[in-house]
Amino acid sequence: MNHIRGARAARGAAPRHDDRRRSFPQLAPRSAPDGRFAATWWGNAWVAALENTALDPARLARGKAYAGRGHVDAITVTPGRVVAYVHGTRPRPYRTEIRMRTLGDDGWERFLDEAAARPDHIAALLDKDVPHALEAVTGLLPAPGDLVPDCSCPDDGYPCKHAAALCYQAARLLDEDPFVLFLMRGRGEQELLAELTRRNAARGAAEAGAAAPPMPTVPARIALDAATAPGLPPLPPELPVPDRPGRPAVFPPDPDAPDPLALDLLATEAAARAHVFLATGHDPVAALTPWQDAVRLAAAHPGSGLTASSRALYRDLAYALDRTPTDLARAVAAWRQGGAAGLAVLEEPWDPPAGPFDRARPALLAADFPAFRPWRNRLSGESLQLRLGRDGLWYGYESDAGREDWWPRGAPDPDPVGALTDLLGR
Repeated sequence: MNHIRGARAARGAAPRHDDRRRSFPQLAPRSAPDGRFAATWWGNAWVAALENTALDPARLARGKAYAGRGHVDAITVTPGRVVAYVHGTRPRPYRTEIRMRTLGDDGWERFLDEAAARPDHIAALLDKDVPHALEAVTGLLPAPGDLVPDCSCPDDGYPCKHAAALCYQAARLLDEDPFVLFLMRGRGEQELLAELTRRNAARGAAEAGAAAPPMPTVPARIALDAATAPGLPPLPPELPVPDRPGRPAVFPPDPDAPDPLALDLLATEAAARAHVFLATGHDPVAALTPWQDAVRLAAAHPGSGLTASSRALYRDLAYALDRTPTDLARAVAAWRQGGAAGLAVLEEPWDPPAGPFDRARPALLAADFPAFRPWRNRLSGESLQLRLGRDGLWYGYESDAGREDWWPRGAPDPDPVGALTDLLGR
């Protein structure tokens, strides 16, 4: 837990800010050899909205030069507004701002539904990446005419070079942290993460189904007196070992309480290891590799990757093993799908013998599924994939069409048709 305490100490030393108001220090001068200020697709969408609206390309060029030379002071972002002082030819800088519409409640509902629908979307956001699927949320990305510049300078250009410089520097902020774009559109990072956490918890509860019936109990007084007091009812038979360990309670954040993630991890670890000890007398962790243990540890925490503490856990575990948080998130999804066997299916392609694998494609065609391409133990379509595990089960995977970015989905099944049906939710 040393890495968790270290991450907490680092977070505690960082200055806190209003979730709906963020200020960024002046960015260092930077030259762009290729002429592009943005490196990400959403940053380039911001720049394109500026450039497609501008009436004077010469002012844009001067604004880009101002930005490259570091003429833009600290930038403050609030919902619907980006403000900074920009140095021009006069000694006194100009107050410059960019205004835009905020996203309405319906738009945020679409964004949150889309982001919470798949674990790879959440993992991408936490890795400071915006999935292309979120591009479909109307009003999230700026469009031509969506950015309204204003400046205290006497230039009536649209935009003036000072506003253009601010736009180009803002693109650098968007590259580094997409939550800056979300704040521009009206929602702060903590607000969004809290809502994603709530939706993820609700979805997890729905998937878990109805709670198990309460176990029979005996008052402690009767249990203590049973050996000495005659006439007391006998104790009930020993309880059977439960099918799986229980989940810990949800620990609400409290500034005066220990880190809720650390408490959750400790409780989950204790429950899982106690359950296996109770059932088998063996330690389930001893035979795991460091990577498997890291995946198991992250997968043991429900809702991992949604809070700032969970993000630190992903970052620390991934860094310790020379992986990325996205690698860890994908492995966690595989572990939750099928444990160590599911992780092996994710990472270890193999050549299955003749038999079930050869019969899978005709069975899928007979069930009116499209044709799948075989490769080793995998059958791939445009956005769906099945993988045969060494345990004889079929594991479902999904990717955005044409991206070959496969993520585990659904429950494993001995029948390929059943696995694909579960994946599609038919």
